[in-house]
Amino acid sequence: MQLVLASTSSYRRALLERLGLPFSIADPGIAEKHLRGEAPENMALRLAEAKSLAVAGRFRDALIIGCDQVAVGNGEVLGKPGTRENAMRQLRALSGCEAVFYTAVCVHNTSDGSSRVRMVPCRVTFRELDDGAIDRYLAREQPYDCAGSAKAEGLGIALIAKMEGEDPNALVGLPLIALVDLLREQGLNVL
Repeated sequence: MQLVLASTSSYRRALLERLGLPFSIADPGIAEKHLRGEAPENMALRLAEAKSLAVAGRFRDALIIGCDQVAVGNGEVLGKPGTRENAMRQLRALSGCEAVFYTAVCVHNTSDGSSRVRMVPCRVTFRELDDGAIDRYLAREQPYDCAGSAKAEGLGIALIAKMEGEDPNALVGLPLIALVDLLREQGLNVL
């Protein structure tokens, strides 16, 4: 069976490459909108499945991997900042606080139409951050495409005091432990 990552994220691509399996990339091209009253974890689950289903029609006999991450800090959903000003605002708000990153992964089997999804939360406690530290971090990393404005796989780790979760890869955007389980359930043993 062909393996397809329904994402154009370079972070997710790099994580999936760790498994040493050949895979293709497909752009799901869906809008990542929050539905009114939707819990953040439900949004991540819904979007992970929607991304895999969005590309399923393009492939036969394939396992399609869809992923999504929703970050929540101080009771607010934290999207990708997009700009330096938004990143500065996000990191000021997260200083000394905890955020939860809900990362969902879906494996859709185009042969039988089944989908399996898994949610992997990661709690992150941020250090106390002053404007100078935030400014220097943003100048060096420019994390404007990263929910919560902190790339834990890079210099953003210096902003973090503690992480709690079952898979550190989930914080980067693709929970590999859960993915290996989901692939095994579909008959694909990574080893």
